[in-house]
Amino acid sequence: MIIGTAGHIDHGKTALVKALTGIAGDRLKEEKARGITIDLGFAYLVTEAGPVLGFVDVPGHERFVHTMLAGASGIDFALLVVAADDGIKPQTREHLAIIDLLGIARGLVAVTKIDLVPPERLAVVAGEIRAAVAGTVMEAADILPVSALTGKGVDRLRAHLAPNATDTRDWCSEGRFRLAVDRAFTLSGVGTVVTGTVLSGSVQVGDRVVISPSGLPARVRSLHTQGRPAEMGRAGDRCALNLVDVSKEAIRRGDVVLAPDLHAPTDRIDAKLRLLPGETKPISQWFPVRLHHAAVEVAAHIVLLGNDPVEPGASAEVQLVLDRPIAAAVPDRFVIRDAAAQCTIGGGRFIDLRAPARRRRTAERQVQRTALAAAQPLAAFAALLAAPPFAWDLTVFARDRALPTVQTERLIEELGLVLLESGGARIAVLPDRWRLFTSSLLERLAAYHAENPDLQGIGREKLRLLLQPRLPAPVFIVALRKAARDSEVVLDGSFVRLATHAVRLSPEDEAAFGMIAPLLAGAARFRPPRVRDIVTATGRQEHHVRRLLKLAGRMGWADEVAHDHFFLRSTIHEMVTIIAEVAVEVEGGAFTAAQFRNRTANGRKVAIQILDFFDRHGVTLRRGDLRRVNKHRLDMFCPRSSGNADGGESSPVGHSDFKSA
Repeated sequence: MIIGTAGHIDHGKTALVKALTGIAGDRLKEEKARGITIDLGFAYLVTEAGPVLGFVDVPGHERFVHTMLAGASGIDFALLVVAADDGIKPQTREHLAIIDLLGIARGLVAVTKIDLVPPERLAVVAGEIRAAVAGTVMEAADILPVSALTGKGVDRLRAHLAPNATDTRDWCSEGRFRLAVDRAFTLSGVGTVVTGTVLSGSVQVGDRVVISPSGLPARVRSLHTQGRPAEMGRAGDRCALNLVDVSKEAIRRGDVVLAPDLHAPTDRIDAKLRLLPGETKPISQWFPVRLHHAAVEVAAHIVLLGNDPVEPGASAEVQLVLDRPIAAAVPDRFVIRDAAAQCTIGGGRFIDLRAPARRRRTAERQVQRTALAAAQPLAAFAALLAAPPFAWDLTVFARDRALPTVQTERLIEELGLVLLESGGARIAVLPDRWRLFTSSLLERLAAYHAENPDLQGIGREKLRLLLQPRLPAPVFIVALRKAARDSEVVLDGSFVRLATHAVRLSPEDEAAFGMIAPLLAGAARFRPPRVRDIVTATGRQEHHVRRLLKLAGRMGWADEVAHDHFFLRSTIHEMVTIIAEVAVEVEGGAFTAAQFRNRTANGRKVAIQILDFFDRHGVTLRRGDLRRVNKHRLDMFCPRSSGNADGGESSPVGHSDFKSA
């Protein structure tokens, strides 16, 4: 159990820890010379029952509240110290407010220096303490009188702490590892050492870790817990890690050593904030503060998500915009102090580490924040998926809450999640929402095909806007790919169609193209007429002819080699064969436009247009006046029957399938 001291300067916190453990917390020369605690001190006590009590001794001076906050992260038990002669003082109240804001619900109050006051004074001080702790997490805490000088009450205090050590919270060793660094130093013959409280998960000798937010990788060579060598450190332990592959200079107080897959620093966080009732003014828009989280301190501004300022004693959802990224997790606690670091003004807990910079006050975003604020991951994720956009990245959700793998898999099982996996993302959708999406998808496609039988499909973005639920564009693409893998739809380039859909012409268009196709075939197939010539030959309107030829191009029956100059697909196949033969006949395989022109009995201008077409499609590779065949693309215009279910374009139907031509 990790016990953190709190209280006003010179109220005997360090002396009390020494009386309990025999270890002096003040280790710096300046601390010993001045007789005050400046930095964090650490001591350990082995109880008769076996558990080790770890003490974090914090400074009580108002100038070192930021240091006190660094030591308060991750403690299990608060030991609030009040001197009998002084009673409640300013830093007593501020430290008590910090304990309350951090939600450290277990603790007691030690009344020190009882050897300096008469018995009746103790009753007065006890009354002051009861009044001060009223309405806080320590409202029901025991009050124990003690003297570090005479030893009176020390054994009783020690005996009171020991049972609490056996009643500490049941930490999950299968969680994902995080340790908040409050000290980093170098030991001769050992190397870089960092110390801190393990916030979650566990770490073993040999583990690979990352220093966040810098992202530097490291390896754990050895470790100590509660001041003793160990093979494993678990959540709740006071831990020292000997790290290799990283220097002391690269680490600073406030960094977090964590499992590599948790590294995702953030500088914009949605949070639930409570302003202390003793404040004299409300928090307004873009209010500057000092944010304290775990062992880090960073400048920040508060963005209000409601319409009104946050009044003293009130709570509200806000967005914290930090001056630099930090490593955090949901639902970590935080404390804010004024910009001048003079006083503590409030605190709360994180809701969302990936808060948006825009549209943060919309009704949809409010519903998301309400869902994310749920304490239990299962309830939070279920509520999140029940709200627009009805899909969320499970990988990000689990990472930002430092959830263990077993708990993530439990979410999938208990909610019956449908996972849309792409790259490292695992987009989760509730089963009923996925059924609604797929039924809406299939219905829309069927209706579109009925209205447009001559079109290969509907554009992806147009389709997305027609469907319910309306998924974000990146999620929609992943959902389409899953539907394609399930053989329900085909992704045809930028179009989507039902797997059962076959493009067909209306009887009128089929008859019209039956008149045009012969003009592109026969002896003139290598120099077919242009659109204007077809219009003259058939007597049809130009826009109608152009529409039919464009449609034939989409269906794979013809190709627009140059502007308004269409060739039948069978002719394209024939010309590909001619190109391959010409390349074989010439020395070195490089042929000229004239050699191709001669084989097709064509004009130079048309021959150049044809070869430029093949250049664009990679069938030929041009170098100056010479061209070579790209053997890997020779079959590009060969007919194939099926599309790529994973999202590639499906091949067009060959011209030979159009019997009337």
